[in-house]
Amino acid sequence: MSPHIADILRLVTTEPGRPRLTWYGDGGERVELSGAVLENWVNKTVNLLVEEFDVEAGTRVLLDLPPHWRTVVWALAVWRAGACIVLAQEPSTPEHLDVIVTDRPARHLDESAPVVAVALPALARRFDGALPVGAIDAASAVMTYGDMLGWVSPVDPHATALVVAGTPLTHAELGSEMNEPSLDGPGQRVLIRPDGDRLAGTGEFVRESLRVLASGGSVVGLDASLARDYVEQPQRLERLITDERVTAIA
Repeated sequence: MSPHIADILRLVTTEPGRPRLTWYGDGGERVELSGAVLENWVNKTVNLLVEEFDVEAGTRVLLDLPPHWRTVVWALAVWRAGACIVLAQEPSTPEHLDVIVTDRPARHLDESAPVVAVALPALARRFDGALPVGAIDAASAVMTYGDMLGWVSPVDPHATALVVAGTPLTHAELGSEMNEPSLDGPGQRVLIRPDGDRLAGTGEFVRESLRVLASGGSVVGLDASLARDYVEQPQRLERLITDERVTAIA
């Protein structure tokens, strides 16, 4: 039987204090989420999606975010609610979107779907910029929701879980991906360096993170601009690999 996001969250909390998602951002930012903290973020985000937007199986959520630790949290939350993530350069069929989650809300002023604005800096308490009328500021809103998961709709394994540039993937197929061996085996601490292309990088970062977490491992992620810098400064990359005890590189 293919695993589901609920299985991943149970797995990462078997050792609640163990780092599961470590992020190096531009400007020297480092964020580390233990299994317990990751589950807490996901639960709060699921509760927001369900209570504010009635997200359930069949709901289509445009995830307009770059490769980032917050993107992993939002992806896990959408899938935990049984819904579908849409990844696209432009929402060519906005009438088929139910919610838009984005770090650049100004690009979505003319769309009918409700907007959730996501501030990427770890310490952000509000979105720093203009918001569309009716938009929700995730930086302040997520923290107001409960730590315990509320009601969520059952996951339909045959329903679409992910659409990338028009190509669909069901929840069952996503679960099969999670079952694929992650690099050198289970329990690895894996460095993931996103592609420079925002759309491709987001899809690859989220899906590789799922595989690592499903195998009992932990993720070390790099901002795309930082990953490019490390190509030109391999000694910095080697230092990070040593400091973070990385055992595999995606």
